[in-house]
Amino acid sequence: MSVLGIKNIGTLISGDVNNPVLKANTIIVKDGVIEAVGNEDLLGKYQLDEVIDANGTTVSPGFVDTHVHPVIGDFTPRQSMLNFMESSVHGGITTFISAGEPHTPGRPKDPVGTKALAILGKKSSENFRPGGAKLLGGSLILEKGLTEKDFEELAQAGVEVVGEVGLGSVKDPEEASVMVKWAKANGMTVMMHTGGTSIPGSSTITAEDVIKTDPDVVSHINGGPTAVPLEEADKLIDDTELSLELVQCGNFKVMQYVAERLAKKGQLARLLMGTDAPSGTGVIPLSQLRTISYLASCCEGVSAAEAVCVATGNNAKKFKLNRGFIEAGKEADFVMMDTPLGSVGKDALEALEAGDLPGISFVIVDGKIVVKKSRNTPPASRQPAIV
Repeated sequence: MSVLGIKNIGTLISGDVNNPVLKANTIIVKDGVIEAVGNEDLLGKYQLDEVIDANGTTVSPGFVDTHVHPVIGDFTPRQSMLNFMESSVHGGITTFISAGEPHTPGRPKDPVGTKALAILGKKSSENFRPGGAKLLGGSLILEKGLTEKDFEELAQAGVEVVGEVGLGSVKDPEEASVMVKWAKANGMTVMMHTGGTSIPGSSTITAEDVIKTDPDVVSHINGGPTAVPLEEADKLIDDTELSLELVQCGNFKVMQYVAERLAKKGQLARLLMGTDAPSGTGVIPLSQLRTISYLASCCEGVSAAEAVCVATGNNAKKFKLNRGFIEAGKEADFVMMDTPLGSVGKDALEALEAGDLPGISFVIVDGKIVVKKSRNTPPASRQPAIV
């Protein structure tokens, strides 16, 4: 049994967008799971194997990326890059969720092949930790010929997500909606490509297409890179209760519009955040942090703490993950960050609201430190220490 204590936390972000900041300064972690959250009197109640002094810095749940397109291993043929996920862990991402593996060289498009690819991606991701982070891989791409029995077999093999509807040969909403029902009946979370085409083989998808198909997640509503028109965004905001995903490589005007409209309606819990890496825009290791900063500094009605909760609790809850929140029983994935040197912000949240990127010191996954001082962010003003 291993017990970790984290003390002297300046600001503790909960992951709950409806209650984003906790009145607590101490976390106890036992065997990779949060045991207790409270004040420093907790420290005397446990036999601690390790103690981290947060030194007044900000602690949040680890960031969850709802939208990556991996292949096998931490390599992307899309951009001919190695270790793109490992580099993003230095930007605070502790969980990556596949939106499908369309960049796999020679990707099979028949029912047997697409099932095999999904199962392989899922099984291999369970044993692979890029940079110490977690990868939920093997998201099924819908292809013609898949049957209800196929979805039952995929679920039994552990496949949990249907990648962006529209990436495969199934594009018509009438055809897709049948498969979406099969997927949901088997406990899968369904994503759907929206907006303009992004890669050869994808298609332009309208709000009406989305409504007819009825996915769980409207992927990159702000485009990848071409977004839906604002009137189409309004339909998805006002006429549905679907979760709406923003991505860093998309349209920033639509990002702002969607975030502000949801904030005004009191519906920030519907907002999700991903990177869409590796996109045609490239790989930006600080993508999630940049989107958090943009929401906090440029979008009226969205605080920095709420923006962090979008990237953590909102994302984790939608994909049924036992993480993303600072509460007992959740997996102990954390980001420890502070205002960067030279920022006008006095802490990480003020820095984000000023448009700056915080300095990340520690990234922790399952109670284990996987990053000691980010190589990609600016240096933090204060550094935690192991005591």
